[in-house]
Amino acid sequence: MTAERMVHVVDDDPAIRRSLARLLDAAGFNVILYETPMAFLAVAPGLSEGCVLLDVRMPGMDGLTLQARLDNHLPVVVITGQGDVQTAVRAMKAGAVDFIEKPYDDEVLVNAIELALSLPKQSDRNREATEAAQRVAALSPREYQVLDALVAGRPNKVIAYDLSISVRTVEVHRARMMERLGVRQLAEAIRIAVLARLAIPDHSHHKPLP
Repeated sequence: MTAERMVHVVDDDPAIRRSLARLLDAAGFNVILYETPMAFLAVAPGLSEGCVLLDVRMPGMDGLTLQARLDNHLPVVVITGQGDVQTAVRAMKAGAVDFIEKPYDDEVLVNAIELALSLPKQSDRNREATEAAQRVAALSPREYQVLDALVAGRPNKVIAYDLSISVRTVEVHRARMMERLGVRQLAEAIRIAVLARLAIPDHSHHKPLP
């Protein structure tokens, strides 16, 4: 069994564990399943290779608490409920390599795990964060404002009200922002935004609106 291709799946739902085991096994990973965070924490200190696929909402101890207990010991990919943007942002700021929204696309999930296994070093993450910051810096001021609001979890109607523009205009800026970032899903745009903030924690210097 190859430790470098090891994926530790922590999820309290047995059906999801079985589904993930089949998917990841078919993709060439070695999979170990844990039904509780405590079960994984019991063995985590002895692990030095592989990554963790972590569900956020679990009884007893949620995924973000478990992530904090691991202290970046292993690269983590977090699975979140659809639209749970704030949880995803917290996970990324805490060091998660990526986050996947349910219902997840098999290819997207496998790619996220491949990324986690290929970027275990902090230097790689720093480089990725710098690249993300460069992509965000290319946005127009309004596109940046829309992205910032989306990261905060605000829907288009609220963004439109806050910026005193129409919902349609928000949708236009949102589409252009995602095109400029080179992404198709909102989760990808949020991931880039969070990585950019890791590179430049104080992002308030972004050029103001005229």
